[in-house]
Amino acid sequence: MGTTAKPQLLLVHGIGGSRDAEEERRDWKRALAEGARSAGYQNHISALTADWLADSHFADYSDLFRRRGAQGAAANGDELDDDAALVTLALVVEYIDTMDGAGPPSTELTRIRAQACLYLESEPRDRRAQGLLSPARQAAAVCAALARVPGVQLGLQRASAARCLSILSQPGRYLRRKERTTDENGTVTTLDERIRHRITRALDPSRPAVVIGHSLGSVVALEALASYAGQVELFVTVGAPIAMNAFIWPRLSPHPPAVPSGVKRWLDAWDGDDPVVPLRRLCDVILPNEHGVLPEPLALSSRAFWTHSALSYLRRPEIAGPVMQTLTRLGQSAS
Repeated sequence: MGTTAKPQLLLVHGIGGSRDAEEERRDWKRALAEGARSAGYQNHISALTADWLADSHFADYSDLFRRRGAQGAAANGDELDDDAALVTLALVVEYIDTMDGAGPPSTELTRIRAQACLYLESEPRDRRAQGLLSPARQAAAVCAALARVPGVQLGLQRASAARCLSILSQPGRYLRRKERTTDENGTVTTLDERIRHRITRALDPSRPAVVIGHSLGSVVALEALASYAGQVELFVTVGAPIAMNAFIWPRLSPHPPAVPSGVKRWLDAWDGDDPVVPLRRLCDVILPNEHGVLPEPLALSSRAFWTHSALSYLRRPEIAGPVMQTLTRLGQSAS
């Protein structure tokens, strides 16, 4: 049965600094338009960019990672508590494992990984006896070293040591489920709950949706859609770290992870050189929903130096094509 409601397009970003939601919305749609033109949808470009085809929204949650009175994570890690710092160290280990899996191991990356593992595998009393740094300061030291490695630094947009720590700590802070925040109404809730609320409040359950999640945004979108009552005609994940076995996968909620019931199609795209995407595939590990929907794997190859950018993914006709096909079909049903 068709729908008479105008479709909606929701864009969900990953880790990084503060964002201008309107500027990002335009940039993501321009990138989609480039991919759509290459996919043969040149006659629908204006309809996409002007929101005639679908109402678009960029779900910005970047401000929620800023603590009141702070400009970002301190260079020595003092803005992190011990739990978030340990999860950040675990992320660095898995990030390095994925990078090394794509090519010859780097001596510097191997050293950084060993430094993080030594800390993670030691007992708190042993850390004190050996005079090791606190978890937060150890995470700061490891992230600072990681930011100096060629290629990694470019991938983090030439971030300072403090900025690198702030960015890499975001998945850990989200997945801890313990960080308490106070919303505009004075209600105390957890950071991850507030972030998911940014996703669901941008959607109208009475209208069909296309949702695109990049990097950490794919994790956030997956969890938000698990309790969403509306219909998602197409869920697209790009550069998704969801299947990271040691870091993200065991912490997903609900668990075991499954395709949200409202998702009718899921396209999971990754570049073969993307250092954030794990080697195991979502379609092999995630459970289907009650309609039998599983992620459709889409392997890409760009041969670019840094392949994790959301805009790079959206410019690909292999991604923009299915998005446009779905939106135009929904638009014809609504007309």
